[in-house]
Amino acid sequence: MNCCKEAHENGAKKTQRTDEQKKKLLNRLSRLEGQIRGLKGMIENDSYCTDILTQSAAIGAALHSFECELLSSHIRGCVANDIRAGNEEVIDDLLSTLQKLLK
Repeated sequence: MNCCKEAHENGAKKTQRTDEQKKKLLNRLSRLEGQIRGLKGMIENDSYCTDILTQSAAIGAALHSFECELLSSHIRGCVANDIRAGNEEVIDDLLSTLQKLLK
């Protein structure tokens, strides 16, 4: 199940994910953390600029991949479920999110 739900008193939305979905996303984030630590180490060790930039680009690509995975899951789950339930406001929310991602 992958569905956005209204939370308790503050009205914030939450998404229920399977253990497998959580594990997949958290593994991607752990790899990104490792890459960031590696980048930091490169700076501390005075690595060559282009080597640092190459590593930085790899981190950017990995983060983009994470965002694509999460966005795909969001569209297939939360957005699709809300549209089926007649809540077309979710389309405006999705468009707003896409505008932020594409800046």
